[in-house]
Amino acid sequence: MKIDLTDTTASKINKSLVKARRAIGTPAVGMVLTLVIVTDEENAYDALKSAGDASREHPSRTVVVIKRVSRSPRDRTRSRLDAEVLVGADAGAGETVVLRLYGEVADHAQSVVLPLLLPDAPVVVWWPVNAPLDPAGDPLGALAQRRVTDTYACEQPVRELTARADSYAPGDTDLSWTRITPWRSMLAAALDQVTCEVQGVEVEGEESNPSCELLAMWLADRLDVPVKRSLSSGPGLTAVRMTTDCGPIVLDRADGSLATLSIHGQPKRAVALKRRDTSELIAEELRRLDPDDTYASALRYGVERLRNPAHRPAADPGARKAPSGERPAASPSSLDEASNALDAVSQMLDEASGTPREAARESGAPGDSGQRPAGGSPAKGAGGSAPAEAAAEGAGDPPAQAPVNRAVRK
Repeated sequence: MKIDLTDTTASKINKSLVKARRAIGTPAVGMVLTLVIVTDEENAYDALKSAGDASREHPSRTVVVIKRVSRSPRDRTRSRLDAEVLVGADAGAGETVVLRLYGEVADHAQSVVLPLLLPDAPVVVWWPVNAPLDPAGDPLGALAQRRVTDTYACEQPVRELTARADSYAPGDTDLSWTRITPWRSMLAAALDQVTCEVQGVEVEGEESNPSCELLAMWLADRLDVPVKRSLSSGPGLTAVRMTTDCGPIVLDRADGSLATLSIHGQPKRAVALKRRDTSELIAEELRRLDPDDTYASALRYGVERLRNPAHRPAADPGARKAPSGERPAASPSSLDEASNALDAVSQMLDEASGTPREAARESGAPGDSGQRPAGGSPAKGAGGSAPAEAAAEGAGDPPAQAPVNRAVRK
C-alpha cells in the first residue's frame, strides 16, 4: 500500500502510517529498530531496495531522507515536506517513509525525523553516499546508536579512511569493513590450524579499494608484523599471503567468487568467498548495535603507518655491546670521577701520615726507623707504624677502602 503526501507534516505522516496498517489488517507494530537512510535522489532507489531486502531479516521502519536542491533564491526561502508512505508488500517486512525536503527545512532534517522514530527502539543511520566527515557530530547521526558509512563510494577512499580515524566515535562503522568479514574469518581459522609464527604478510587487491587497506591494517595491528600492500586488477581483494616459519599460507581469490586456501603441508581447499551485495552487508551490520572495537583498533592503526611503518631507533654505531662476563667500558665522566676520588684519598693519606711521623721524630719513637719492641710485636700507639701497617695491609685493596681501614684503626 502506498500513500502520497504533499506539503505535509510529521503528524500527518504518523496518522497515515496508522491508517495504512489498519487497512492491510496489521494494526500491531512488530518492528525492532528504525533505519534512517540519508541519500540523494540518484541513489535513493538502490538504497531503498537494499534496505527492503534487509528488513526481511530485521523488520524495521525505514525513513529515507532526500534533501532536494532548490534552483532559485525564492525557492530556497520556502520550506516544503513531501512524503511517501509504503506499507505491506511494497515495504518488505516493515514500513517505509520517503521524505523529500525542500528549502530551509532541509537544514533541519532531524526535527522532521525525530517524531517518526519508533519508541523505545534503537536507531541506525546509514549514508550510502556523501557521508559527513564527523558522523557522530551530524544532527541526524546524534540520534543513532549506530552510524554506517561507505568509503568505497567516496572519490578518494584511502584519504577518507584517515578522516574516519580522526573523527571516530563508538558506534561508527563502514561497509568497506563489513565486506572483509569472510576474509578475516577465513584467515583467523587458517592460523588456528598451525602453530607457526607469522613473519610477514602481503595483501593484494585493487588500488582504490578501501577494504584492502582495512584488511592490511587489521593484520598489521593484530599480528604486529610488516604488511606489504600490492596492487592487482581485481575485482576487490584478490589474495593474502602470509610468510611463517613453517611455510607460506595463501588465500587466493582471482575470480571474485571462489577462493583457494593453501597451507604448507596440507592439501589445497576451495573456499566460497563471493562478493556480497549491499543488502547482505546492511543485514550484517544490523545484527549488532554495540561498538565495534576491532574496527576502531584497525582504523586507528592508520594508512600512513601502514605505508611507512615506524622503525625502532637504530642503536649507536659507536657503542660496543660488552660480551658475556666482560664489564662494559667506563664512560669519560666516570673515569674523571674515579681519578678525583683517588687524588682525594692520596691527599688524606699524606696528611694523616705526616703528623705521626713528625711526632715520632720529636719524641724519639721507634716508628720512624721501623724499630720494634722486645716482644717482637709493633708498639701500640706508635704513630709511624699505623700508616705503614695501613699501607701494607691495603696494598692489595682498592684505593677507596683505605680511608675506611684507617678509620677503623683509629
